[in-house]
Amino acid sequence: MLLACLNRLEATIEAETEALLARRAVDHAAVNHLKSQSLLELSRLSRGLDPAGLDAVAAIHLARLRDKLARNQEVVAMHLRAVEEIGETVAAAERAAESDGTYAPRVGL
Repeated sequence: MLLACLNRLEATIEAETEALLARRAVDHAAVNHLKSQSLLELSRLSRGLDPAGLDAVAAIHLARLRDKLARNQEVVAMHLRAVEEIGETVAAAERAAESDGTYAPRVGL
C-alpha cells in the first residue's frame, strides 16, 4: 500500500511539473486535491511505520519522490514569479490607461 501511495503522489507531482514546464494548462484545484489526498494517505500509512525498518525499494521510492518534490517546488516557484510579473505589468498598464496625465511629471520645464 505504501508503494502504491508513493507512486500516485509521484505521478501527480511529475504531471504537474511537466505541464508547467510545457506551458500547458493546469487544473490547479484538481492537482492540489490529488496532492492533498496523497499526502493524507501517506501520513496515515506512515503513522506506525519505523523509518529504520523500510526496505530498499521503499527507500528508493522515497528518495525519488523527494527529488521530484524539490524539482516541483522550483518549477511552481518559477511559475508564481511569472504570474506576479504579469500581474504587475497588467496593473501598470491599467494605471497608465486610467491616468489623464494630471499628475505626470512634465518634461522640459
